[in-house]
Amino acid sequence: MWAVICVGTLAIIGITHWFYRWRNPCCNGSLPPGSMGLPLLGETLQFFSPNTSNDIPPFVKQRMKRYGPIFRTNLVGRPVVVSTDPDLNYFIFQQEGQLFQSWYPDTFIEIFGRQNVGSLHGFMYKYLKNMALHLFGPESLKKMLCEVEQTACRKLHEWSCQDSVELKEATASMIFDLTAKKLISYDSTKSSENLRDNFVAFIQGLISFPLDIPGTAYHKCLQGRKRAMKMLKNLLQERRAMPRKQEIDFFDHVIEELEKEGTILTEAIALDLMFVLLFASFETTSLALTLAIKFLSDHPLVLKKLQEEHEAILKRREDPNLGVTWKEYKSMTFTFQVINETVRLANIVPGIFRKALREINFKGYTIPAGWAVMVCPPAVHLNAARYQDPLAFNPWRWEGVELNGATKNFMAFGGGMRFCVGTDFTKVQMAIFLHCLVTKFRWQPIKGGNILRTPGLQFPNGFHVRTTEKEQTKQEPE
Repeated sequence: MWAVICVGTLAIIGITHWFYRWRNPCCNGSLPPGSMGLPLLGETLQFFSPNTSNDIPPFVKQRMKRYGPIFRTNLVGRPVVVSTDPDLNYFIFQQEGQLFQSWYPDTFIEIFGRQNVGSLHGFMYKYLKNMALHLFGPESLKKMLCEVEQTACRKLHEWSCQDSVELKEATASMIFDLTAKKLISYDSTKSSENLRDNFVAFIQGLISFPLDIPGTAYHKCLQGRKRAMKMLKNLLQERRAMPRKQEIDFFDHVIEELEKEGTILTEAIALDLMFVLLFASFETTSLALTLAIKFLSDHPLVLKKLQEEHEAILKRREDPNLGVTWKEYKSMTFTFQVINETVRLANIVPGIFRKALREINFKGYTIPAGWAVMVCPPAVHLNAARYQDPLAFNPWRWEGVELNGATKNFMAFGGGMRFCVGTDFTKVQMAIFLHCLVTKFRWQPIKGGNILRTPGLQFPNGFHVRTTEKEQTKQEPE
């Protein structure tokens, strides 16, 4: 009897000690305030809890109010310091590769691949980034401009022949088809398998609770990745077996790198790179574009100003039938203000993760070596001290502001050496689509448009619009 009591007492003491250590991690200095939540789960459930707010996510806002701009938590079993402090955010990005390195939870790595560009560091990361610039760099985008415009106008015309279209799905399909053509010469009308269907399954579980059980969104996500990777691998093997004489798409460039003597590129890294580029190039852009059109629908003065800018571009042309030139694209000042304001409010990426490489002291707090750090862009973009009436859609707030990268107060495309390589591609897609839309078409919202964050941005009921072509009047010579 006494033995049972002793064993039970020791078990209770052990569990209590373990629970205490979980809630109070060891640290040489002073940890940021906060709660580590339940053992193993941490505060994961609260973090993924859906909300319909355009404001700072409730999970973050409640803890900012209670603990301040820097606090600790635990997500999917990992201790995390959350930063809503502009100075700490800037410090983290500037110290990339020195004090911090890119990091994602194991669940993200399972989804994107262990050799994905976000998980690689140092020379290998720079090497892959330079490869991506082969597709997304300014010189490539200049050549792509005409095709982007033709695709946008063609799709808008197709939509005008329908009673309504769900804008998020329609723009995602449009951008995916264009990007897949440039990446791998993929044509959905000629393929026996629909590559994008696999990415749709992937997206639905990307930012969901990581429970890999049949029927869950996360399980479907992993299955979608598996199918997409199989298609890419088959394509790679076909290309290597029957190489083309000249480079036609980005896959040709990748294969050329694979065949070089002494190359550091492996097949696994190449396939993960293609997978990430296919996903990143269309999903976030279609979300931003859908939200931009919703904002324009709700703000007629902004739409009027945007129309005036693009109609002025047409009037200045000697031949109105010519496509958008690079000079005209770069002149779309108000359009870029609309894009900046859209992505500021969209906050498509709810958190940017890094890992502390060694113990770091900042503003009296200690971040232990090995801990994850989450920079929270929504808290920066919706900071009332920096943005007057931060929840209002006001493109004029960007008037005269030059943005050539991330700043302490704007990080919609990341920051530091990992500033998104596809930023210019996103802006080209959005600006050219808006140009075609406001100069040649009208649209009317039909239903949907409500947002949900889990914590990523979603349109649970879509955003359905009806588009009609404008009557094109012949311009009189001045």
